[in-house]
Amino acid sequence: MNILMVLTSHGDLGKTGKSTGVWLEEFAAPYYIFKDAGARITLASPKGGQPPLDPKSRDPGAETEAIRRFNADREAQAAFTDTVLLSSVSHEEFEGVFYPGGHGPLWDLSEDRDSITVLESMAAAGKPIGAVCHGLAALRHAKRYDGRPLVEGKRVTGFSNSEEEAAQLTSIVPFLVEDSLKQKGGIYSKAPDWQSHVEVDSQLITGQNPASSEDAARAFLQAVSREPDSGDREAEGPR
Repeated sequence: MNILMVLTSHGDLGKTGKSTGVWLEEFAAPYYIFKDAGARITLASPKGGQPPLDPKSRDPGAETEAIRRFNADREAQAAFTDTVLLSSVSHEEFEGVFYPGGHGPLWDLSEDRDSITVLESMAAAGKPIGAVCHGLAALRHAKRYDGRPLVEGKRVTGFSNSEEEAAQLTSIVPFLVEDSLKQKGGIYSKAPDWQSHVEVDSQLITGQNPASSEDAARAFLQAVSREPDSGDREAEGPR
């Protein structure tokens, strides 16, 4: 199976002078779940090359087994430093697409036309779409063939307002993931802050926060591994 992972290229945390980017756990845990299942993984980003890493995701307190494995894995590190241009990929090459988080996607993937095209093409083909934490920002402007928001009427989760407040970034980020999902008609739910929570609605798989990375990735892998049924594919309509 071929899986596309889309990573942010944005490394500035608003106007704070601080850095952001990919949250390492949200990349590493899904990456190894997919790899250990035998998947061929393509890493892509809007600018290609090495995505920025949120420095806080390397703090000792954030370290997980997946991060330790990544830190010792030269092959994975090489792949991470050499992502392909998102504009160069086609949904036809992949069985599904997965978006890790970190605050970076709030600025670039939420507006990136190539990302939106991938998402809308995947949805139209009935292929699984997975996202965790701030990776849900990428769904903000994605639509179905009839112009309705991709998340409308779907059970979803993502980084909660209370978690953003706890991170003291509510006034820094351009928008709040929870609010955005609700505004687009998503049926949002959450667990207590920092606890794992995953929602699966047909071919849309979403995780709330870094603690949800493994569970979201496993649910996504299950969706990729099964044949889509007629309810997974969008009805034909104007493009």
